[in-house]
Amino acid sequence: MKPFRLLALATLVLMSLTACNTVSGFGKDVKKVGEKMTEKAEEAKR
Repeated sequence: MKPFRLLALATLVLMSLTACNTVSGFGKDVKKVGEKMTEKAEEAKR
């Protein structure tokens, strides 16, 4: 039973690290979209 727990813990740690990278990348994408929208809004005001 002990090796199973160790494997399960290792799997959870790896999955959480992967999720952090994915969320971070998503945040960067959303930021870029927001910047582009701001640029277009500024251009439209002129």
